[in-house]
Order: sequence, then C-alpha cells, then structure tokens
Amino acid sequence: MRLKTNNLKFITKGIAIGTLLIGFHSSVKAQEVIVTDSTAIQPVTEVVEVKQEPAEFQRYKVDGIAAVVGAYVVLDSDIDLMYKDLKSQGVSTEDITDCQLAGSLLENKLYAHHAIQDSILVSDAEVRNYVDQQITQMVGQVGSMQKVLNFYKRDSEDDFRNELFELNKQQELSKRMQQNIIEKVEITPEEIRSYFDKIPVEDRPFFGDEVEVAQIIIKPEVPETEKQKVIDRLNQFREDIVDNGASFGTKAVLYSQDPGSSSDGGRMVITRKDGLDKDFKDTAFSLQEGEVSEPFASQFGYHIIKVEKVIGQNLEIRHILLIPDVTNATIESARAEIDSLRAKIINKEITFGAAAKQFSDEEQTAANNGKLINPTNGDTRFELTKIDPELYEQVVNLKEGDVSLVLRDQERTGKIFYKIITVNKRYKEHKADFVQDYMKIKELALRDKQLEAIGKWQNEKIANTYIKINGKFRNCTFDRDWLKK
Repeated sequence: MRLKTNNLKFITKGIAIGTLLIGFHSSVKAQEVIVTDSTAIQPVTEVVEVKQEPAEFQRYKVDGIAAVVGAYVVLDSDIDLMYKDLKSQGVSTEDITDCQLAGSLLENKLYAHHAIQDSILVSDAEVRNYVDQQITQMVGQVGSMQKVLNFYKRDSEDDFRNELFELNKQQELSKRMQQNIIEKVEITPEEIRSYFDKIPVEDRPFFGDEVEVAQIIIKPEVPETEKQKVIDRLNQFREDIVDNGASFGTKAVLYSQDPGSSSDGGRMVITRKDGLDKDFKDTAFSLQEGEVSEPFASQFGYHIIKVEKVIGQNLEIRHILLIPDVTNATIESARAEIDSLRAKIINKEITFGAAAKQFSDEEQTAANNGKLINPTNGDTRFELTKIDPELYEQVVNLKEGDVSLVLRDQERTGKIFYKIITVNKRYKEHKADFVQDYMKIKELALRDKQLEAIGKWQNEKIANTYIKINGKFRNCTFDRDWLKK
C-alpha cells in the first residue's frame, strides 16, 4: 500500500527527533538558540550580511550553522548528534541521509517557532516537572546524580537541568503545534470508502494475526472500617498543613502511596484534557490557588490535593494518595467469586459477555461485555505482533471461546485483583477487507488527511517565515520548498 511515506516518515519524526535527543547520548548545549542581531554563536570565522530581511535577522555568524528557521537555528553538529542518538536507540541509519535529518530538524524548528507566534503556551513549571521525572529515572538507572553527570559529561546538575529544560520546552512546543494543526481534521465514511477504493488491489496492506479479547475483573472489597481509617488520616494531614503550616510536600514524600509523584512531594502539572480520574480532576479544578481539598475518593484510593499555582489553563498541584487495605477475608472472597464465575461460564450457565456486564469490577470493559479496546485505533482487535507482551502471554495459547485460568494481577498502586480472559475471535493474516478492517482503514485514511493538512500548513508557513539554508544543505532535495526556489 502506498501512503505518503516520505512525508509521514519525517513529519512524524518531528516528534521522534525530540524524544531521541532527549535520550541524552549526545551533547545538547546548542540545540535551541534564539537568534537576534546580538546573539553570539561560537566559534566565529565569518560574518555574512543578509539583505532585505527583518531587522532582528540582519547579521548571522554562520560557521557551524546549517540553517535558520524563524527564531531558531539548526547547527551542523545537530545532524551528527541525531545520527548518534538514532544509533543509540538501535535505529539503522544506513538509508538515512544528512538531508533527511536536516529536513526533519527544519520542520521541528518551524513548528516551535509558530507555536510561539500563535501563543501556544508551555508552562515552565510543566517542563520542569517533566525534567524532574527524567532526572529521577536516570538516577534510578545508574545510582547517583554524579554518575548521570559523568555519563553525559556534564560538570554541574544545574547546567544539565537547564539543557534538558530547553530541549523539552522546544519539543513540547513542536508537539502542541502539530496537535493544533490536526485536531480539527475529521473524515467521513464516504471519504474512507473513496480512500480504500483508490488503493489498487495488489497494493492493499496485509494485516497480521489478530485477536478480540474480553476480560472479567474482580477486586477484593475494601471494608468500610479501612476506608474510614485513611479518611481520618488524611484529615489529620490536612489539619496539620492548614492549621499548623506543615509542609504538604514533605508529607507526600513520607506517606503518599502514589509511586509516580510521591518522591517529588506529590507534585504534578495537570490540564483539563489529561486522562486522569474524573473525580480527581474535578476536585483539583474546583480549588483556588493555595487551597487544600477535603479527603475524597478516586478509583485509586483516597486523596487530598493542594493547588500550588494556576498556570493559564493548567494547574501545578500536590497530592497525597492513601490506599485502604483489603483483608485476607475479602481477598479470599474475591477469589471464590471469580472461581464461581469461571465455572458457570465453562458450564454454559452464563455467557462470558453477560458475566462481564453483570459482575466485572472494571467499568470501562464491563459496559462492552468485557471487550478490551485497542487504544491506538478504538477497535476491539489487537494484532498479536504488536500486543502488550504480558497480554500476549495470556492469550497466545487460547483458542476461540477458551477461558483462561484465574490470573492474579495488581494495579500500579499495588492493589491486587483477579481476572479471567477469553478470546472472542481470532483473525488470520489477510489482505485488507473494507468491512472487516473498517477501523484500520479509517485510521489510515485519517492519517493521510492529517498529512495533507500538515503539508498545506508547512507550505504556507515556509513561504511566510524567514528561512536561511547554508552550505551543503543548499544542495539537498527536500520534500518542502525550504530553499524557496
């Protein structure tokens, strides 16, 4: 099948490149430089006058500068660094050229430049929060901050954090600009049919072996006495914070059971679009700056939240999560319940779907007869070669209609639960069929239309943005008219 592969490969790399550079297997000191008439870029061997351009772009010290896009520069060294980063990620660079990498960087800079022009905001607090998470992960991998600095050949933690901050901020600007371009792109059933019909039969894609999977989850019940214990404890925390000035962050480090934020004092930056628990998000956005919530429940446990700062449409918050304990009795009860359900399904006393809808403790799948939804395309089918490894192990040997043994699992917070899985249907590898593969074809058609929207946007912005290509890159054949010939 022939999609716009050239455009897709390097438009989508606008996101991927930032991620690779943030892999930090290279020097990042000059990844983003705001260029004005007084910007110093070393070393300098030549000064070139640029005529008939805006005053802020009148003079450039060009040694080592591959290109300028708006207020950003692309350095010759950036291309070399990208090669190193790609190789460090295990990506073959045999068929990747300097011109292709330069084109990808030009796109990234164009997105970031116009994100600023269009007042797309990325809060410093949000970026710092992400940098903190990156640093924490790195330290966890190698053992200490000094080992991280030694590995990346940095002299100080502050300098390293600043470099990560600039990289992440530019990357987030680029990503949000791309999202802004495509978020309103929609596709009709007629367009999907037309897209499919235009693909020659011999070029239609093959889809690998797929499965439709359903599950039933039974969670041990939490006794009311245990719920009240954590509510009372959270009320004590809140009283100490509000009345006695105790540190919310310190209490989060000491007591919060959220593994993702407790080490950072419970700090998070959230938006209304985040896929967070609804009750958690609703409570956070109901608070004023500096206010501490009353204890409240979410699907993960019980929380209190403090709003540290309101940043435009975003919130910088801290929260403490406490998870009520289950008892041996409730664990045994949950196991007995799911054993009984499995026996009834196998004995044909109830269908798997009906049992899921009536008894499963996972609301999202219960409403859909237990069927799992593929998050990449909204379909109920999962390609076996791309499925989560843990789920693959659970379903690979199941035939259609088989029910797995009872599986013990746990949430990210450590809460245990039991589940059983069935394979509703298996689909063998086959050439694309419009009816059978409608959701996949819709995804491909929508992606194609999004690429057209991005291409149109790029062409318009390239024509109206100051762009200067230097040296050997003037000989490149780009997908876009970066040279403005």
